[in-house]
Amino acid sequence: MHQSKFIKFGLLWIASLLFAAESSAQSEKNKVPEKVMQEVYEQVKTPYKYGLVIAPTDNSQKADCPTVFRKGNKWYMTYIIFNGRGYETWMADSKDLLHWKTQGRILSFSDTTDWDNNQKAGYVALEDTKWGGTYQLQKYNGKYWMSYFGGHDRGYEKGLLSIGIAYTTQDPSTIHQWQRLNHPVLTATDSNVHWWDNHTLYKETIIWDKAKTTGHPFVMYYNANGDSLNKKRGAERIGMAVSDDMLHWERFGLNPVLNHNVGITGDPYLQRMGNVWVMFYFGAFWKDRGGAFNRFACSYDLINWTDWQGESLIKPTETAGAYDEVFAHKSFVIKYKGVIYHYYCAVNKADQRGIAVATSKDLGRSTVNFVEPPPSKRKK
Repeated sequence: MHQSKFIKFGLLWIASLLFAAESSAQSEKNKVPEKVMQEVYEQVKTPYKYGLVIAPTDNSQKADCPTVFRKGNKWYMTYIIFNGRGYETWMADSKDLLHWKTQGRILSFSDTTDWDNNQKAGYVALEDTKWGGTYQLQKYNGKYWMSYFGGHDRGYEKGLLSIGIAYTTQDPSTIHQWQRLNHPVLTATDSNVHWWDNHTLYKETIIWDKAKTTGHPFVMYYNANGDSLNKKRGAERIGMAVSDDMLHWERFGLNPVLNHNVGITGDPYLQRMGNVWVMFYFGAFWKDRGGAFNRFACSYDLINWTDWQGESLIKPTETAGAYDEVFAHKSFVIKYKGVIYHYYCAVNKADQRGIAVATSKDLGRSTVNFVEPPPSKRKK
């Protein structure tokens, strides 16, 4: 028994060394120059925080993971709600990107024994990725698409969480239940699972790369945790999968594309600025930063990513009692009419969780009527 553990740890150690050597060689060859990274930062920074745009009225609920798209003359936000049982996916709409009204659920709990009956955390797919573009959802094969991580166990991210695919032929801006495949497309128990994603799979985003940079039109980025030399549950890292038809997915590469070795590197979301791909993501519990915060990385080829080394785009507010005094993470960033809107998940010391927004320009607080968490159970 001790010998098998020693062999396993030895193999993990060798894998980590090979990954480090491979990453170092690739990063030098495909590195995005520091000047370009700085230019991206200047484009996307949002110093003006306004507050919560989605806040559950019930303290037992937690709102998380915004995804924003446009249809007609309105904006729509999908997000997930945890209510004690698990995750469901909801949608809200807005005319001005600041005031949002909840419309209803689009992925709900199932009163069945399906693999995903108690967890359905969804993220609409195939959105226009052009920075400052239409932000519309694209149809493929006559359908709109959504990825989600699902699971059978009750509780907060409990049990085996796997990635599934949903779709609809109806208008995605209307409230209706999206259809789901009857099986996950990626799991931590697949025969070809890797060292970094063999425990749990989390949030994902899917883009339509019509240039087929990877050799495939559909590219998924997802975060997962896997083995560690020191403990059973290791750090969360971001890796890739690819597909030719949105139904069948295979992992791309042996290693994650973004890895900080500790804490969480997760919730990827992509947009393209000219010839540069920008991946917004969040970090948490890193040794040099702590907490949870939003950052970005850049790439020319969707495979090799250069990590931003400067200030975080969004980080917790240091003021006591602030709605984001503990965590400020899980980005969705858009540019519209010259203004950058950065939506993120905000958490306070009472563990209340809602969706907040920050902007690149001061829009005037007097014009905004933001909601706040229910005060009755907030810690003083």
